[in-house]
Amino acid sequence: MSNHLKNETSPYLLQHAENPVDWYPWCREAFEKAKKEDKPIFLSIGYSTCHWCHVMAHESFEDRKTADILNRYFVSIKVDREERPDIDSVYMAVCQAFTGSGGWPMSVFMTWDKKPFLAGTYFPVRSQYGIPGFSDLLMAVADRWRRSREELLHSAEQIISHLKQSDSGHGRGNDGDLSDRAVRLFCDSFDSIYGGFGAAPKFPMPHNLLFLTLYAKQNDAPDVLEMVEKTLLQMRKGGIFDHIGYGFSRYSTDRYFLAPHFEKMLYDNALLIMAYVSVYGMTQNHLYLDTAEKTAQYVLREMTSLDGGFYSAQDADSEGIEGKYYTFTLTEIIDVLGEERGKRFSEAFDITEKGNFEGVNIPNLLKSNVLDADFDGEMQTLYHYRKIRSKLHLDDKILISWNAMMIASLSLLYRGSRNEKYLEAAMNAQRFLEKNLCEGLCLYTSWRGQKHSENSFLDDYAFYITALLELYHSTLNKDYLEKAEQFCREAVRRFADTVNGGFYLSDSNNSELFMNPKETYDGAVPSGNSVMAYNFVRLYQLTEKEDYRKLAGEQIHYMSAEARNSLTGHSMFLLAKQLYDDPPEHIRIVLKNNSDMEKMKGKLPLLANVIIASESREYPTLNDRTTFYVCKDHICYAPVNEII
Repeated sequence: MSNHLKNETSPYLLQHAENPVDWYPWCREAFEKAKKEDKPIFLSIGYSTCHWCHVMAHESFEDRKTADILNRYFVSIKVDREERPDIDSVYMAVCQAFTGSGGWPMSVFMTWDKKPFLAGTYFPVRSQYGIPGFSDLLMAVADRWRRSREELLHSAEQIISHLKQSDSGHGRGNDGDLSDRAVRLFCDSFDSIYGGFGAAPKFPMPHNLLFLTLYAKQNDAPDVLEMVEKTLLQMRKGGIFDHIGYGFSRYSTDRYFLAPHFEKMLYDNALLIMAYVSVYGMTQNHLYLDTAEKTAQYVLREMTSLDGGFYSAQDADSEGIEGKYYTFTLTEIIDVLGEERGKRFSEAFDITEKGNFEGVNIPNLLKSNVLDADFDGEMQTLYHYRKIRSKLHLDDKILISWNAMMIASLSLLYRGSRNEKYLEAAMNAQRFLEKNLCEGLCLYTSWRGQKHSENSFLDDYAFYITALLELYHSTLNKDYLEKAEQFCREAVRRFADTVNGGFYLSDSNNSELFMNPKETYDGAVPSGNSVMAYNFVRLYQLTEKEDYRKLAGEQIHYMSAEARNSLTGHSMFLLAKQLYDDPPEHIRIVLKNNSDMEKMKGKLPLLANVIIASESREYPTLNDRTTFYVCKDHICYAPVNEII
């Protein structure tokens, strides 16, 4: 029997629509029911490709006895964190305050007026390792709600007061040598043997790599670039990269980048394309471009809708087993490829009878030096075989912020590869977003089932502006730049804290929660505040408008204070600050013929501020032809007719 999630569009909510738990989406009806029946609320937050969300669902939410407890003593609400980042952000802060850590599934107990009094993440079906069993916890909470509710309400008021004080305690700080200090911290945590930073688990964090790459370029620091290259090479060779179907998994569970958590997220692959292309631009090492192109091939083949939008994620699990889709036995490889080809492939990709992961094998090149070997035929055969062998769940929700990241990355990849198909895919996706997730200057977070959500957040605007800027750089079409300016003004109007600086996650005049966070930390994806700093810097350098210079300066000053105590967690902001302090190459193009602009597409530097101008007394054409005025490192050079 279906519950109240049956008419939702979120794949995550629909996964729970047939649970015996009487789930509600986040809605007024649920909170009114809790108040009327004098019940606490159990809030469960997750996403459709979350492995431990699946585990808790199978153990508890599909269990009739557990469901009976929830239905009797609680009103239960399910939230897709990707559709409602505001709810996720606020209650993640609650969870971290209660437990010192966070993650998904997130489990929160609160009053009908949204005040939390207890929070955690995954709870096992039975008590173990000091973690209470979920049913036992439910009964304990229900008992305390009846017998000592004042203690719970006092706990809720305390946690809310603590979070509000923390949120209001941000100051403005000295910009200082933040980038230099951050690089030293990255050097201290760098794994010189296996690449990456810190201990296992290792997350790709491509925005960290983008910051370090730019720092290496601007400061002529080959040792910093070496850290980036070591990491990118290890990830390409490791099992975190899908050598059969391409693309990257969420993170590595070990130090070596061998055994990933197998889910694939659109944002990881978008940002990693940027990282690989950026290092290719510095080194001209074709391996990095090849990795970026293979990752794009995966996205265009498996994560792209017929209308051009990009899907959100693929699951780690197949048939209830994590990684089953991606792993092989030696016998399978031999059977599928034949004796000779199978043995050759297995020797190269670490496929053994014993296995390298829980008795099976993750194809990888960590023990091999055959990155340039031709295994295209074997890859195609194994790719088609595993698609028949088992299937992956696809989260086909289309998120505007993650799509914008992919648009930006494909646009950058086009400039690195000069392959038109990437620009075409980026432009198609932008048209999809404009048609389905934009109404004037109003954006919507998600699209599925021919319907868009009703909400939008800072990140939606911030990343969409970046996508438009990247499309401008690739096409030199001023329409994209003008749209970027329009959405930038709207983002400032809707989300800016005009008193204390920075930007709220939700509309500053329309937050339904007890706090409206200003996220600055760059986690799995860069924060909206970091990206807005980047957007202001690029818009100022592209338009030379004083408004953007002022906005860029104010945002960098605000973010400098935020970043001081966690520099490695603010790398996207630090990248923006570097561009502000040390602008990239500035190219003013005085066009003689509009047809010349088409010839220049994809032939300009990866990172440059390109301005299209008309001939004037200040900027005349040279030899009556299209002319380039180039400034770099605070020096302007004589005009030329050819830039490459």
